[in-house]
Formats: sequence, C-alpha cells, structure tokens
Amino acid sequence: MKKIVFILALSGLFSCGRFGNREHVAAGEQRIVCLSKQLTEMMFAIGKGKNIVAVDLSSTFPDSAKLLKTVGYHRALSPEAIIAVNPDLVIHSNDIGPENVLPQIKTAGLKVEAFGGANSPDSARLLLTALGKYFDVPAQATAAIARMDSGLALATRKAAEKSIQDSPLVMVIHFGRASNVYFVMSGRGGVPDKMISMAGGRVVKYDAKGARQISAEAVATANPDVIIATDYGFDKMGGMDKFISDIPGVALTNAGKNKRIVRFEEHDLIYFGPRSGDNIIKLMDLIHTVPYVAK
Repeated sequence: MKKIVFILALSGLFSCGRFGNREHVAAGEQRIVCLSKQLTEMMFAIGKGKNIVAVDLSSTFPDSAKLLKTVGYHRALSPEAIIAVNPDLVIHSNDIGPENVLPQIKTAGLKVEAFGGANSPDSARLLLTALGKYFDVPAQATAAIARMDSGLALATRKAAEKSIQDSPLVMVIHFGRASNVYFVMSGRGGVPDKMISMAGGRVVKYDAKGARQISAEAVATANPDVIIATDYGFDKMGGMDKFISDIPGVALTNAGKNKRIVRFEEHDLIYFGPRSGDNIIKLMDLIHTVPYVAK
C-alpha cells in the first residue's frame, strides 16, 4: 500500500509540472537512468556517460559506472529508486524486471526508451548506430563500431596464429542474482558460446533437461576441461577451492581436478561491444595457457 501511495504521489508531482517539460531538456543536460550493462558501456563509448545518473547493478564497466547510484539488478529493479533520482530519460534493452517496473515508472511520468540487444557483432553495430542517432552523436558511434571491428579482426588473426592443436571443452557457470542460483550459461547458443568458439575453445554439451539450477550429474557428464566462472559468482563462493568443492559436480570434472577455473568479468562475456576483440583475446589466452591462480 505504501508503494502505491508513493508512486501516485510522485505521479502527481509530474502531472502538475513539478519536473516540467522533460522532453525539452537539452541533450547535454539530460539525466539518464541506464538499465542495461551493454547500454551503459556503449553510452560511455559514445561520450554520453556523463549524462547517466543511475544504473542497474550489473553495469560495472567502465569503472566510472561503479561510482553511480544503483537502482537494483536489471531483472529485480526498484521502481521507487528509479523515480527518486529524478531522471529525464530511462533506457533499457527489453530484459528488465519485475513486470510491474515499466508500468510504474511510466505512470510516474518518466520517459522510457527501449533499444535492441548486442548478441552478435551485427546487432552490436545496429545498437551503436541507433544510440548514435538517438543522442545525435553519429560520429562517436561510428568510431565505436570501428574499434569493435578492428578488435574482432585482431582476435581472428591471433586465433589463426596460435595454431592451437588442442581445443579445450569450455563451460560457463554464472550466478543469477535475480533467481539467486548458480547455473550453466554456456550451451545455449548465446554470446558466451560465440566468444568461446572465437577464442578457439569448444562449447561443452550440457544436458540438464532444461533445469535452470545446476545439475551435478550433468556437469560431471559434460566434463569440461576449463570452467569460466563469472566474477560475482566466483567471488561469492570465496575462491577457486571453494568453487570446486561447493558447486555441484565441478570436483568430478577435468577442470576441477586440474584447477582450470577461470574468473572472468560478466560484462566481458555476455554481449558484444567496442571491447569484444580484446575480451576474446583475453579469453583465448586464459583457456589455452596456465590455469587461473586464485588471489
């Protein structure tokens, strides 16, 4: 009940002009809330990071984004927190939750714009182009696309130069903060699979019969040579030894037995963007060289 009263009160403030003519705020003065990690990185890449006043918890690149106010995880957002930062614009990538967040912030009078994803180099180019057009910085968007293309080309050359004889089986284990469980992110045909392949690895076959939470039997049967653990989940576990002993099935795999657990930043693995070539090269070096050494 308190939430409803809060939303209605703020809605009244908007409707009576307290925040006044937001659509006419100069582009350079806009206060933007960004609810997508790829949008946050790309906004900084095109020179609009200075306008962002709040982000979701998964928006951790560049380092400047870590200094911004947060409004919840992108699938578990707080509409009250979004409204409270008094933004001119809220942007997202159609992957936010809970279901009531958009209706509530729109009822409060906030302007909201949705942009596409970045699940491939082509979709990343389209997204950067759309952002450049919307925020009237097409030259900056073109430069960001050129950086991405140059980096991907370099990664392709380095993969060819390595002449890798062995192609390790790779699995990605991620901690989902919205669902509060560890799950296998690879093997779904998404961005991690594409990056693993581009880095010279083979995506492990993981058959958990559609289970979202990790299946110890399926992990052991898949038997990856290398496990990539995204940063939040790895750190939450407290280090490699705990990750191996406490994540179901990991101790039975080649990766667990040989301590081939690689800590990798989530935002470097699950979308394409200006730094993707660099990230693929980093991944390439990690999965084909010495095991990760815990700090």
